[in-house]
Amino acid sequence: MRCLQSFAILLLGMTGACAESSADRTKGVSAAFDGAVGTTISVAPQIVVDQFGYLPGEAKTAVIRDPQSGFDTNLKFVPGKEYQLRRADDGSVLLTGGLTPWNGGAIQPSSGDRGWWFDFSSVTRTGRYFVYDSQRKLRSPTFSIDPQVYRPVLIAAVRTYYYQRSGMAKQAPFADPCWTDRAAYQGPNQDTQAHDVTDRDNPSKVRDLSGGWFDAGDTNKYVTFAVQAVHQLLSAYDEHPAAFTDDFNIPESGNGIPDLIDEVKWEVDWLERMQFDDGSVALKVGDIKIMNPSPPSSDISERFYVPACTSSTIAAAGMFAHAAFVFGRFPALSDYVAGLKVRAARAWDRYQARPAAQTNCDQGIVRAANADLSAEDQVSLAVEASIYLFAITNDAKYQDYLKAHYHETYPYHDIGWSRYKANQGESLLFFTRLTTGDAKLRRDMLDDKERDVRGGNQIYGFVPKDDLYRAYIHDPQYHWGSNNPRANYGNSNLDAITYATLPADPATYRQRALEILHYFHGVNPFGMTYLTNMYTAGATRSANEIFHAWFQEKTKWSDARTSECGPPPGYVPGGPNANATADGVPTDLIPPTGQPAQKSYRDWNGIWPGASWAVTEPAIYYQSAYVKLLSAFVH
Repeated sequence: MRCLQSFAILLLGMTGACAESSADRTKGVSAAFDGAVGTTISVAPQIVVDQFGYLPGEAKTAVIRDPQSGFDTNLKFVPGKEYQLRRADDGSVLLTGGLTPWNGGAIQPSSGDRGWWFDFSSVTRTGRYFVYDSQRKLRSPTFSIDPQVYRPVLIAAVRTYYYQRSGMAKQAPFADPCWTDRAAYQGPNQDTQAHDVTDRDNPSKVRDLSGGWFDAGDTNKYVTFAVQAVHQLLSAYDEHPAAFTDDFNIPESGNGIPDLIDEVKWEVDWLERMQFDDGSVALKVGDIKIMNPSPPSSDISERFYVPACTSSTIAAAGMFAHAAFVFGRFPALSDYVAGLKVRAARAWDRYQARPAAQTNCDQGIVRAANADLSAEDQVSLAVEASIYLFAITNDAKYQDYLKAHYHETYPYHDIGWSRYKANQGESLLFFTRLTTGDAKLRRDMLDDKERDVRGGNQIYGFVPKDDLYRAYIHDPQYHWGSNNPRANYGNSNLDAITYATLPADPATYRQRALEILHYFHGVNPFGMTYLTNMYTAGATRSANEIFHAWFQEKTKWSDARTSECGPPPGYVPGGPNANATADGVPTDLIPPTGQPAQKSYRDWNGIWPGASWAVTEPAIYYQSAYVKLLSAFVH
């Protein structure tokens, strides 16, 4: 049996530890040996670390967990008194020390666990390591300390957008042989000949709407849902350009433009096709029946689009303008950028010309999610668009709109500034960098961000007592897609360093962001990396299954442990969902139901009535939040 500590293993009552098998080692897990006895040391699921590793100069802490409530109470654990950091190649000891009980031995309600911390921050030497319980003779997964430890992880996370591309064949050398597929939705009456769902027999309304990204686990494409992903990826490049090189092995690699920019351009090209001559923009494209095709090219059904709506029009205006600003760095894209500027202004003008926001454009005929936005959300997107339009034109009318409406954006109605609808908060902070902008307005926005930081709302800074797993988010945030706000808690802390006049040491905000990253990489109650199939990158236990049409159950892509291929590396699943039962998961499926919030997760991809989409479905916007966070630590 493989020692990946799957839910199946845990639920079968496996209480001890197990050794890494030769099969695991072929997936990139390095064996570690006890230098004294020369035997393979067993891995304890109760000793959790970042399975990829740590940056040399940053804090490094292993968490030793003792489950007290939830499905895994059979894994109760009493650690030894002495812990060590050992080299993975020869077992030599670099550090010996004791454990620090978390919060005086308290049980953390959101995880149902109590535990201890083992700090090995003083070790900065590059290499492969493991944490060792010298009394129990058990160890953590192996990991690296290296200044570039997260680069391969970032590449995998960005490459998921390549696998989400519609209308492009996934073929070698860019796609692994496991995940090749013909170009999807290129047949008769599909995306190259999409029909208006409200006027299906009118040939004059047939449009080429090919390209773009599949939104999530479904293969539909939504303009309004693209907003966070497009803006966050552009912001990630704008703030951390050194992280994104031209060698991520996508079809555009080697063209002299960073691959992240090429990837975003694939989506923006589709947005251009969605725009009509009058500046308005269609809302979404997809099937009128739930198809769940595996692989996507197997779906030969007709495809339809929902006509233009004010929500999609203003959403596209902002994306066109932001792309024009960032793409403007590349001379090879100068003509393309000129076209984006025209498109952005046309979309803005069309939105402003409507007497009222349209909030009921999506009748649900094109599946699956409802892409409509409220009038209030559309005003917020108009504020966002006005910022990027001002940045590329310096036209005062855009700044005037911003002045009149910026208090209507989401950061002024929530704590954390950018934990939800992150693109809105990020756009306001972007404006504060524009030297041509109104100085008082820029200062007011920075002051507002600082007030948010000073608010004492458990979002900013690292506070040891907040979370045994060192990556606190509020309990209500353990909902459908919780990994999205989790990553954005980290991004909001990094913004506090980049933009705000800080009330405390910036190091505490950086540490908070890094600890959230460590949580994604294994420092959590499951000892699991919340990324799919990352074994070749060094993970000991990844997310093995996700709800996705292509990678659904009973296919060769279903499970990274037991099926021929599993899903590709790097997808971020939705995350723990304490509302799983209300979201359709059967009450007798334990976990995720009936658990402390942090344990409301299950590694599975069951379709109806299993409703795994409420827990494990990925999305381009969960992905962008994680990519932006990770890019801050890749150079």
